[in-house]
Amino acid sequence: MDEEQTGGYSDICGQCGEVDWGVSDEGRFYCRSCHNVIERTKEVVDTNTFMIGTSRVSSISKGTRRKKLEQGREWMVCEGFQFILKHQAEALLAMGVCPQFKDDVLCQFWRMYLQKSQQAYTKNPVHDGKFRLRSQGSGESDSAPESSVMSDSMMSASETDGDGDLASGGGSVSGHTSDGVSSVCSGSIDAVSYLTPRQRRNQGLMSMPKTLALCHLALMWAREAITLADLLRFVNEGHIPYVNAYEDFPEEMKVYGRDALIFRVESIPSYRHLHKEAQTLAVFLELPLFPSITLDCLLHPSLLTLRYLTEANLPDELHDWVCRIMEKAGMEESVTFEPMRSRSPLPHYDVQAAALIIIAMKLLFKLDDHTEWDLSNDASDKNKENPDGNSFNLRRWYRTMQTALTAAARRQQDNIARKLWKAQKPLYTSKKDKPVVLKRRRMAEQLQLSFQKLSGSPLAPPSSPPSSFCFRWGEGEDVRDGPSLHHQTLDSSVRQRGASLQPSNPEYWHPALRACKPRFCKSHYAEVEVTLPRMYVWLLDLFSFLLGVKPGCVYEEVLKVERRFLRSSKSQPRARATPRKTQPKKLPKCKQTRKTCSR
Repeated sequence: MDEEQTGGYSDICGQCGEVDWGVSDEGRFYCRSCHNVIERTKEVVDTNTFMIGTSRVSSISKGTRRKKLEQGREWMVCEGFQFILKHQAEALLAMGVCPQFKDDVLCQFWRMYLQKSQQAYTKNPVHDGKFRLRSQGSGESDSAPESSVMSDSMMSASETDGDGDLASGGGSVSGHTSDGVSSVCSGSIDAVSYLTPRQRRNQGLMSMPKTLALCHLALMWAREAITLADLLRFVNEGHIPYVNAYEDFPEEMKVYGRDALIFRVESIPSYRHLHKEAQTLAVFLELPLFPSITLDCLLHPSLLTLRYLTEANLPDELHDWVCRIMEKAGMEESVTFEPMRSRSPLPHYDVQAAALIIIAMKLLFKLDDHTEWDLSNDASDKNKENPDGNSFNLRRWYRTMQTALTAAARRQQDNIARKLWKAQKPLYTSKKDKPVVLKRRRMAEQLQLSFQKLSGSPLAPPSSPPSSFCFRWGEGEDVRDGPSLHHQTLDSSVRQRGASLQPSNPEYWHPALRACKPRFCKSHYAEVEVTLPRMYVWLLDLFSFLLGVKPGCVYEEVLKVERRFLRSSKSQPRARATPRKTQPKKLPKCKQTRKTCSR
């Protein structure tokens, strides 16, 4: 027991009967044995005024515990989201995004959002007249909060025409009104509006997933190579602030109470949810036509498929067939996004590139659980006859990828299990619950240290630099996933017919291609998955793992591209609704592998 800290306090703990007291950072006494917090505080009295040479005298307060005033300032929720966007933009800049991304794109989108949601840049802000500010009611400040500036060129969210500005200094105490009445509902002055469903629906108020959606729209506008799947993976790996992002707020911005329901993150949003948020946000902002994704942009399917072919360890020659499919489907030209057009959905650039590769694989290998293995046997025979042969063997590729995929999935599960979701600055819903939250935090930290000592392993996974690739192929010390197959040829899967190469496979099978109405139908993948060939399902699972999406999302995108490919191409191989069974010869006609929706 530290006598200097506790001042000789030797009462017995009422919970465990021990006499082992400590003083927390807040000046409260707690039992080091059972972590019981008592209503006794350490009071520090400054005696510099009376005695020279003596700095402080510590004593035990025997009266009622006096509330410790916390220095802070009044702030609004949009300021908190502005800080989060600022740190997310800085993280993206550190990854190599163009320098104009932050000030010229994301900053402009944020200004448009503040104006559209009537939180700033308007004569009648949404909070004016609906919330009682804790500063002077009619007073205006000439200077904006220094910490609320997103960049040198960006005005503060509180600098609006005719709006009562926030106090620039730290004179007022967060959580208290100007008349001295205590308020413990939240640290911000307008958190209640963000928790009202009607306000969120009518005003389009910001949320944590919407910060990522806004970053995604800004990346698309800047034509950066970071796709939505990349953005979510960087968030999961901790390279982009999202979980516990409020910890980077300035010290004077106190976060508690209802703020916890706004800024606390308990899960990473899914790909589909974030894509929907980005689509809704683009319509809400009434964004104009996005810059075209041309052939020189890394988001174009031609270059994006080349990246995923490298990631999946597939032959480089397959890219020629992917480009031919793009040409037949009319996708080789520029791709763009126009939010205000009803029939212009936000493109899935990454999932679309994966769908093109899957269709090329079906075109060459059929993927009906029979043809691909026969072609693999032919490639194996060619390689045996010719020692210098380099034919692509699908069976060998499958075994290599399956081993690497299993190891990568295991690493991902281990990283998720080791990930720390608890914040260094815990959030509490009210000041009354603060001692309980701090006590639980101390107990959790001690348990973590104990288990860490017993296991002998680090609590958090070692940090690695951000990368767009999940696998590393090739030869050398840094290679962990297997040999590279990019240099192999497709001579066992194609035939020379006339002046052009054609697939050895004469047929192309596909599920039912009748389009569904998205408002009434959802994905049918769960219904048809059992009827699809196992190799085709495995390929869907592979790209769903690479992109961090569900297999049904990849399956639906494959159907969309197949509709365009088979509708526009007149010289495609003979198409069948289902893969034809080769053994036995006489079988009843197979049903379509996907049910159509009732109209």
